[in-house]
Amino acid sequence: MTPSKNSERETSAKVNRRVERSRHTVLSAAFELLSEGGVASFSVDEVARRSGVAKTTIYRHWPTREALVIDACSRMIAEQETPDTGSLEGDVTAILMEIAHLLPTANWSFVLPSIVDTAERNPEFAEIHSRIQRGHAAPLREVLQRAVDRGELPARADASTIVAALLGPLFYRRWFSREPIDDAFVKTIIKLALASL
Repeated sequence: MTPSKNSERETSAKVNRRVERSRHTVLSAAFELLSEGGVASFSVDEVARRSGVAKTTIYRHWPTREALVIDACSRMIAEQETPDTGSLEGDVTAILMEIAHLLPTANWSFVLPSIVDTAERNPEFAEIHSRIQRGHAAPLREVLQRAVDRGELPARADASTIVAALLGPLFYRRWFSREPIDDAFVKTIIKLALASL
């Protein structure tokens, strides 16, 4: 390979790293802003100010405010590890305890209500909301399928209903009643949901 080809590749790699750093900085600032005020108060001007990245550069990567918000929201869909304790109750307890401990403090729990609100009127946000919901439900669906495979649950068990019975009370307390989501409450939910099966 000629020296000029090497130089071109090195330059291209540097540019790509710089672009990725810039994108990461913008997305971090965007998610921070969403965490503070939700979708309604989100502005590209403020993202540019916080990130130090020029608005023209931001718009080069995200042509609209909505595109940037949606990309920033994708940070709420990080894959969760699925526990394998050997039993359905153990797996469900591990998943729900983690969610219960995150709900009062995790940034995504402050952003999610504004995503739900915006999704009522905007199909793009409806899709991101749907992806977030599927992401939260995925570990539970996996352990429920594993329980069916082990014979702990009947094959006819309705996974969607079980997931709603397990997650619904946590979200109800977080965003509606605003009562504490303590370990005793989580264990009660699990016992009631599993007993009904």
